[in-house]
Amino acid sequence: MKFTQTLIAAAIITLAPAAFAAETIATVNGKGINKSVYDYIAKDASARGQKIDDQVKAAITNKLVDSEIVYQEAVKLGLDKQSDYIAREELSRRELLTSAYLQDFVKKNPISEADTKAAYEEYKKAYGDKEYSARHILVKTEAEAKEIIAKLQKGGDFAKTAKEKSLDPGSKDKGGDLGWFSPATMVKPFSDAVAALPKGKTTAEPVQTQFGWHVIKSIDSRAAQPLAYDKVKDGLQKNLQQRNLEKMMADLRSKAKVDIAK
Repeated sequence: MKFTQTLIAAAIITLAPAAFAAETIATVNGKGINKSVYDYIAKDASARGQKIDDQVKAAITNKLVDSEIVYQEAVKLGLDKQSDYIAREELSRRELLTSAYLQDFVKKNPISEADTKAAYEEYKKAYGDKEYSARHILVKTEAEAKEIIAKLQKGGDFAKTAKEKSLDPGSKDKGGDLGWFSPATMVKPFSDAVAALPKGKTTAEPVQTQFGWHVIKSIDSRAAQPLAYDKVKDGLQKNLQQRNLEKMMADLRSKAKVDIAK
């Protein structure tokens, strides 16, 4: 029976205090193992779809007993007094409490359907009213891009040249084909060049972006077809929740007095 390292680590950290007033599920050398630790692991396993039968109960108990045995031996050796251990223990406790705070914040600040639908309208607006299909060849230098354009103007095959020359791993093997895309998903110099190209035409001059120099061929354009609301709803809610978390963190930071040692 397998249990996550996170759960076992949490159990070991929880077992660290010397005494418990709560009910115990077992004792090791006279020291009790708190039942609340067992209950936490069982609850988490159940939430993950694990049926908590007698075999699983025994496995949880034995894991906790084993961890307590090792914990006691580590204390005998004085490992809990080592500076690295003390630092790691502090970090673990800090991470657990931070995670609990963030989970509590998310629970208390759910994303509403109205906010999600408003974000969808923003998504559609950013997507634009047109989308494009194009090929491109990405190279390092302007000189190389100009050389490729000259060869294409003399009848060179764009797809074949892309397979041979392009540095874009995502489209190279497809002859530079980028499929259908919204201008909003591309860097501005690239999307501006695509939008200005007539169907079937290739850029007469290389287009520079932070990725390098592009030779672009327009394949087609059509009315925008953004994904349906249900397809992007989860992603929009995650983005909104992330914004909430970032704002919360910025607010807390603005109120905190922080002195960084030099």
